[in-house]
Amino acid sequence: MFFDLQEELKKLPEKPGVYLMHDESDEILYVGKAINLKNRVRQYFQSSRNKTEKIRKMVSHIAWFEYVVTDSELEALVLECNLIKEHRPKYNTMLKDDKSYPYIRVTVEEDYPRVLFAWRRGKDKSRYFGPYTNVKAMKDTLDLIHKIFRLRSCSRVLPRDIGKDRACLNYHMKQCMAPCQGYVSKEEYREQIEKVLDFLNGKFGTVLQELEEKMFAASEKMEFEQAMGYRDLMESVKQIAQKQKITSNDRQDRDILAVAKDEMDAVVQVFFVREGRLIGRDHFHLETSLQEEKGQILTSFVKQFYGGTPLIPKELWVQTELEDSELLEQWLSAKRGQKVSIVVPKKGEKEQLVDLARRNAFLVLSQDKEKIKLEEKRTLGAVAELEQLLGLSGLKRLEAFDISNTSGVESVGSMVVYEQGKPKRSDYRKFKIQWVKGPNDYASMREVLLRRFRHGLAEQQESQKERESSSESRFVRFPDLLLMDGGRGQVNVALEVLQELQLNIPVCGMVKDDAHRTRGIYFQNQEIAIDKHSEAFRLVTRIQDEAHRFAIQYHRSLRGKDQVHSILDDISGIGAVRRKALMRNFQSIEAIRAASEEELAAVEGMNRAAAAKVYEFFHTESGGGFP
Repeated sequence: MFFDLQEELKKLPEKPGVYLMHDESDEILYVGKAINLKNRVRQYFQSSRNKTEKIRKMVSHIAWFEYVVTDSELEALVLECNLIKEHRPKYNTMLKDDKSYPYIRVTVEEDYPRVLFAWRRGKDKSRYFGPYTNVKAMKDTLDLIHKIFRLRSCSRVLPRDIGKDRACLNYHMKQCMAPCQGYVSKEEYREQIEKVLDFLNGKFGTVLQELEEKMFAASEKMEFEQAMGYRDLMESVKQIAQKQKITSNDRQDRDILAVAKDEMDAVVQVFFVREGRLIGRDHFHLETSLQEEKGQILTSFVKQFYGGTPLIPKELWVQTELEDSELLEQWLSAKRGQKVSIVVPKKGEKEQLVDLARRNAFLVLSQDKEKIKLEEKRTLGAVAELEQLLGLSGLKRLEAFDISNTSGVESVGSMVVYEQGKPKRSDYRKFKIQWVKGPNDYASMREVLLRRFRHGLAEQQESQKERESSSESRFVRFPDLLLMDGGRGQVNVALEVLQELQLNIPVCGMVKDDAHRTRGIYFQNQEIAIDKHSEAFRLVTRIQDEAHRFAIQYHRSLRGKDQVHSILDDISGIGAVRRKALMRNFQSIEAIRAASEEELAAVEGMNRAAAAKVYEFFHTESGGGFP
């Protein structure tokens, strides 16, 4: 595509919108917004000493650009956030973390409400508490609530289903009042829910007082075990109360944000304050550059983080002024449905809390810097070494394949995917060999590769809408390098398949020695030795082992299912329940075969007649199970 840069710059409209910068391979380098597209985009291509090194480097790679006109700057901000999240451009300041936090959900809209764990804040009438950065602590809180207040957790529709089934185990464990049996009135149950809401809002005094009274009452009745139970519950409540430190008396929801940075990395620390109490904190790593100011980094963080979370607090206390602060307030207010303020505290306790967040961010950056460097050396550094070794560039996605079978029975293939030097397990795929009979690894590998790339080519021909709606569209992205488990033979199979499908993807083999350990790689008709102490060698070994592990795991699961089916399913009078009971009790077919009739009859769900049938099956030649 011919793109006349100067002519296209002249065509830019003087309107708000979003622009996308592309390189020669059409990869999106940068996404930005502008109140005036003409002025903003032209600035990139004008000579200026004020450009940062990052911007100069980006501009040197721009081959063409495109833009989307919007009706307002706010609409441009929303579109910019969505495009950055979708494309993750190389030159945007990007969040390295993709975290989500759970909530405690109280279904106050129900006649008999429940207190539940929720990963997302739904658009319903329930009350949500959180987010909680410590999932274990949150689950402990839920467990404590059910022990103290004895609320239901089942999915029965009440009062419609009252009396239809027996009370569940929670009732007998004294962790539910069994409203499903009508043992508690709607009004009494509601009183407990109000206490739960107070508890989750940090009002622990009433609960502690009630537990103390119950403890003394049980003690007076000489019910010491029960009294100790109440004492333990009191201690648990006190621990939760200590974790939720009061930060203000105004009982507002707010997040406190601060950043620490060095040449290449930044850490943003967030304190989550709900109802005036600090309920949790977390830190986030961002890729940045030396020239980027803290205000720019925090602005990028706010766009990405609050673009993906449904819970927007009433206030953001930030370390320094943000770019487009008023516009961000409009955007956050629209998402929250109420006014949101971005505040830069200048003095007093507010400023001290922001400084505390800054010091925490600096501490995390210092502690994690070495860890991050080691991880990058292990992943991106290893890929860079592999590129140098093979004389290639741009290796982002690696796909490795392996075949597993036992004498040709239940042959399977595995496909594992590594991106940026890390496993991407959501893109792993299993193949059950369909076209090949008998132990033929080369033919089986040919089948796997043909199916993988034909599927991918078919997906690439689908419309974008069809692809997005498909949960199976993991084949659409092709690898930058194919790694085959083996040497020349497996590599040649892959090259033949790629030539047949007219695909140009480099292929190398992962060669093992006689001890089945990685020895080197086979590439372009020669075996290349790798330094066994290098990160590239360790990466290739990890990929090879992972492909083998994934294939073996799938093969074992099929083999196990086939074994159970071919033996136990053939025993007359032994149904699914008894099969499961036998396998659960004996763990293996061999153990069932070795069991006596008495041992078989002792299994739950079995009887003498059924045990006799199983025993006879495994100990007579006519039964088909004779060893």
